[in-house]
Amino acid sequence: MRNKDVIELIYRKIEEAPSVMLFRHQSIDGDCTGAAMGLKAIIQAAWPEKRVLIIDDEKSDFLAFLGPADEDVPDEIYRESLGIAVDTANGKRIANQKYRLCRELIKIDHHIEVEAYGNINWVEDDRSSACEMIAAFVNALKDRLTLTKEAARYLYLGMVTDSGRFKYEGVKGETMRLAAMLLDTGIDLETLYAHLYLKDFSSLRLRSYIYENMQKTENGVLHAHITKSLQDELSLTFESACAAISYMEGVKDCLVWILFIDSPDYIRVRLRSRFTTVNEIAEKYRGGGHANASGATVYNKEEIENLLKDADEWVKEYKHTHEGWM
Repeated sequence: MRNKDVIELIYRKIEEAPSVMLFRHQSIDGDCTGAAMGLKAIIQAAWPEKRVLIIDDEKSDFLAFLGPADEDVPDEIYRESLGIAVDTANGKRIANQKYRLCRELIKIDHHIEVEAYGNINWVEDDRSSACEMIAAFVNALKDRLTLTKEAARYLYLGMVTDSGRFKYEGVKGETMRLAAMLLDTGIDLETLYAHLYLKDFSSLRLRSYIYENMQKTENGVLHAHITKSLQDELSLTFESACAAISYMEGVKDCLVWILFIDSPDYIRVRLRSRFTTVNEIAEKYRGGGHANASGATVYNKEEIENLLKDADEWVKEYKHTHEGWM
């Protein structure tokens, strides 16, 4: 068992706490939501009398079928609670900043270490997802914890979305064994996948736009820009616009692909790669994340051009010093 001591410590902290507050990152995704809701279901199955809450103002059309977050509670509840932040590398990105009120905080994360903001920090940056870590947690304590079908559904959702349906780096044999453990509970995959992957008409029009308008730099960086006017024309949510990064993968010789998405105050950047990494580029532009999947923020056309130039030089250097890339 990996990290046996910290897993045991986290279990004891949860067992002793009168209440538990679970925290997600800003701009929620399947992994932070699945990890929080899955851990909540696991805790409630073990200690039915324990108050377990997920409170923030984050919304997601993509994940609306999972249900809303909990209603806010007085600050006194925070102060008596154990806080657990999942899938969040640094404290400023936690959606509900009242996490600071909690009497003690646990960080459970699979990103490259940025900030050890918890009193207890369990970080495994080689995991495919935070949900995989929660699955490993319940598996390590299966003599004391029950994996309910509800919890398994949440955790599987986070694992499958954050791993690109088990395609990304970080997916290992243990990932698949833990996924199989979740599937053994009888998850309704057909309905889950329908919620996740059925497309509406506007998303197909967006895919067409990306294919017609994406460009390639000299050394193989694929890039596209979703403007505010395009979002209005296609009635896109910011979330659905960001998801279009997946349309750009799988182009030969293009080892990095980058999507720029306008928002009212900044330009969101999504970076993906194969063979080489992108997190170093993202960190230069107010971002970071995984080696092959990161996010950043720029504010104008000049910064877009600078980022693309840096990415192009990065890919050029990689191609000149490595073999076997495609």
